[in-house]
Amino acid sequence: MAGYYDEILGIVEYPNHVIKGYEGALIALGKAEKERFIAVVYKEINGDDGFIITAYFTSKVKLEREVILWQRQE
Repeated sequence: MAGYYDEILGIVEYPNHVIKGYEGALIALGKAEKERFIAVVYKEINGDDGFIITAYFTSKVKLEREVILWQRQE
């Protein structure tokens, strides 16, 4: 994921979905190439600050099983 620094920050700033993670973490989902997504797990300290825990590619996003906190309106 080292080569995806800008994409990861962009997904946190402009995600397609934000879902509830564990222990206060949030998961931002953004489209990658083809049928893949990038999931970015992060925590917000306040409205302007936070940190990324990890990021990974996934092809399976089952939103019906997740608590959706925010969804981009298209």
